Amino acid sequence: MAHCVISMSKTAFLFPGQGAQFVGMGRRLAEVLPAARKLYDRAGEVLGYDLAKLCFHGPAEQLDSTVFSQPALFVTSLAALESLREASPEVVDSCAAAAGLSLGEYTALVFAGAMSFDDGLMLVQKRGAAMQEAADATPSGMVSVLGLEFEKVKELCDKARDGEILEIANLLSPGNIVISGTVGACERAAEMAPSLGAMKAMPLAVAGAFHTKIMQPAVPQLEEALSAVPLHKPRIPVVSNYDAKTHDDPAEIRRLLMQQVLHAVLWEESMRYLISQSFAKFYEIGPGRVLRGLMKRTDRGVSCENVEA
Repeated sequence: MAHCVISMSKTAFLFPGQGAQFVGMGRRLAEVLPAARKLYDRAGEVLGYDLAKLCFHGPAEQLDSTVFSQPALFVTSLAALESLREASPEVVDSCAAAAGLSLGEYTALVFAGAMSFDDGLMLVQKRGAAMQEAADATPSGMVSVLGLEFEKVKELCDKARDGEILEIANLLSPGNIVISGTVGACERAAEMAPSLGAMKAMPLAVAGAFHTKIMQPAVPQLEEALSAVPLHKPRIPVVSNYDAKTHDDPAEIRRLLMQQVLHAVLWEESMRYLISQSFAKFYEIGPGRVLRGLMKRTDRGVSCENVEA
């Protein structure tokens, strides 16, 4: 009987977000796989700079900057997808849903045919630049809080806010929540977290308070960029970070992608939604193993394999 259940389980692809990048990513793929090399070459033409060189050789400070890391992760994740297509075409053909963490949602939408590679790449470049600009305007950051449940993290934000901006930004997995806000509020929260029972509170190496109202200045630029790009109904469902649901109306997808930069990423809820829809086989496609780790903490009963970049 168990065998029957396994054959019924569906496959979903997960694409990583900012923070997964590292110098050297994609280099091996581009050396051995013409389809991957082609993506980097095309990206260079679209972006007007040598993205391959930046991914393969750094420097790290440049690759880690939001303006560069977003296009770099987008292209490298799609290069990793090409390696899976080469090795196991049947896995790619059988994929029945996709999701991506923050920036990764754009990668997922390109895989699902909702937008072209070129359009997706231009969008993430503009998104990265707009988010960097908004971050530069208000010194801010993000803090990863481990070992506290949602209500306790809300309490932490209320205590540490002190008239500044401090919001929950990423609900990643049980006991793994990221908060975002002004520098002062983030520092206070990191200091107070242990007294509320947190195991750890670590500032993240990001440019600013993503997924909060501090990103508001980025919205008009993102809106303009999104309205210039044709979007299509995805051929497979893509889970939205904004509401942990799937949408097939292009106008709705466009609206939610704008909302996404201002609101919390509901990653744990998105994964639970897919699991509730009989997905039990997941592939994390692209740099790092963050999503696989989050899935383990969310539900040990499902399989999540990493397709490296």
